[in-house]
Amino acid sequence: MNTQLIDRIYESALVPELWPDVLDELAQLVEARGAQLFAVREKVMNWTTSAALTDIFKSYVDDGWFARCDRRVCLFSQNKPTFLVEHDFWTNEQLDGNEIYRDFFRPNGLGWSASTGLAMPTRDNIVFTVERDFKRGPIELEKINALNGLRPHLARAALIAARLSLKSVQGASNTLTALGLPALVLDEDGIVVEANALMQNLSEHIHWRAQGRIAFNDKTANALLWAALPTLDNLTDVTARSFVMRAQADRAALVAHLVPIKRTANDIFGRSYALLVATPVTAGRAPPVELLRSLFDLTPAEARVARGLAAGESLDDIAENGGVSRNTVRSQLQKVMDKIGCTRQAEVTALLSSVTAPATSL
Repeated sequence: MNTQLIDRIYESALVPELWPDVLDELAQLVEARGAQLFAVREKVMNWTTSAALTDIFKSYVDDGWFARCDRRVCLFSQNKPTFLVEHDFWTNEQLDGNEIYRDFFRPNGLGWSASTGLAMPTRDNIVFTVERDFKRGPIELEKINALNGLRPHLARAALIAARLSLKSVQGASNTLTALGLPALVLDEDGIVVEANALMQNLSEHIHWRAQGRIAFNDKTANALLWAALPTLDNLTDVTARSFVMRAQADRAALVAHLVPIKRTANDIFGRSYALLVATPVTAGRAPPVELLRSLFDLTPAEARVARGLAAGESLDDIAENGGVSRNTVRSQLQKVMDKIGCTRQAEVTALLSSVTAPATSL
């Protein structure tokens, strides 16, 4: 794992003008020409790209190719926390007849990509895409796995950057306000340095203690927070840094995201060590797409297990449908329970069934 790249990903969350260099590094990781970040909220799109693809993707957006491209629709329809490639959606014959590939990507020397979509309950819809030259061939599985290893970090950083409209904001107070979500910053000892009004108003979920400390009223979420804080300097640690905050009756109410403050981002927050942002989830009866999309640290396999349980499948059903052993599924279930703070399979099912998903707009 490239820890320096992860540092720069988190730095870009709060210093968005650094994204083009980060996207370049992401592309180099998979032998691609460049990469893009698109973020849409309330029909307003912000985007940035590797320098090598600036002109091409300006045309992609300005000349209407983006609006007609069905790649993002395929991404969001999958509801999978993974990077996906063309052959996950289309045959070679379908690609040959696809007007976007035939008339835009291939004439520009492109034609193979790896992309992932993030449909957030905040109404932020985010896409990362890595673009490879057509003559180089499809992006290989081992390189997709490398991208997936970075995906939780990309997701947390992109959520922050999207809330800031991919623009830097001067000062800690202004930045916390601009996020438009409950947010605070912590020092290395877990003491609150500053919080916005939205976070201060979450008395149902957060208890403000003496000497600038906080505790989540959800004891499980509180334990996950204090377990994650010491790991932020070890960015390859597998400790979950996006976790559920429950309301009454164990319903999912918020997802807390713990984001390390790295490198030049310290110029904004001074002595602060971490940014904590809370995103809402919506009560309802539909499948738990929204919550699963928000729990960035679940791997594709773990998310498949969680989805299966919420849909009423047994472990044997999940194993058979996934072509793996029951023991593998049990191991994946244990990791899901660890990451979302459950001790029993029934808790996972109940929690994941307590939310519903909004429509996407990207």
